[in-house]
Amino acid sequence: MSEIDARAVVAPSARLGRDVRIGPFAMVGDEVELGDACVLHPHAAVRGPTRLGKGNVVHPFCSVGGDPQDLTYRGERTELMVGDENVFHEFVTVNRGTAKGGGVTRIGSHNLFMAYAHVAHDCVIGDYTVFTNGATLAGHVTVEDWAVIGAFSAVHQFCRVGKYSYIAANTVITQDVAPFSKVVAPRETKCYGVNSVGLERRGFSKERIKAIEQAFRLLLRSKLNTSQAIEKMKETLNGSVDVEELIRFIETAERGLTK
Repeated sequence: MSEIDARAVVAPSARLGRDVRIGPFAMVGDEVELGDACVLHPHAAVRGPTRLGKGNVVHPFCSVGGDPQDLTYRGERTELMVGDENVFHEFVTVNRGTAKGGGVTRIGSHNLFMAYAHVAHDCVIGDYTVFTNGATLAGHVTVEDWAVIGAFSAVHQFCRVGKYSYIAANTVITQDVAPFSKVVAPRETKCYGVNSVGLERRGFSKERIKAIEQAFRLLLRSKLNTSQAIEKMKETLNGSVDVEELIRFIETAERGLTK
């Protein structure tokens, strides 16, 4: 059974699923769809056109589905599409897309957005990602499954963050981050090898991790340039699907690779 506080504001055009809970002073705007068992805590705001799947939780003072923060935006109808069982903590902001960027910001399922994280217009986020406090995405960024973005890190527009990667706190990303990697920026942003702890937590076998580590040794610690390292990977590690994924990612990089 749904519970909607009398002090909440719910637009007539909003569509609410079953067992939805909306707290006092929360706001549900026009063209918003909330799936079953969604929870909006007091003072949370969801603006449309936005669709939230099942079991999403929006904490106080979040703004989900707000207008894109783009100087070229002129009020076009754009959308935010969100999957299931995501958690948006206090003061998180998620913007809808822009017409020039395809019109849709997309977020998958089972993601955690800690306080003050920001997702800009036209971003595409996979499943099971973690955005630590203050993590910020510029527009048009892609974040693949299981990536972790550390506190107060920022990702430049149009960059891609590969699956199972880890970006340490206070890191500025201006180039693509390879899958499986960990990126740390004490003074300059560099790739420090494989995110082995994260891969172990995700159930990767020692053999899979070893193959990935061998690939990164070629990429980062040999005297080979990136193209030569890729060719060497193809020669010596062609039985690893993870290395194949890494090679595909590098070969399609448009902003260079964090190394």
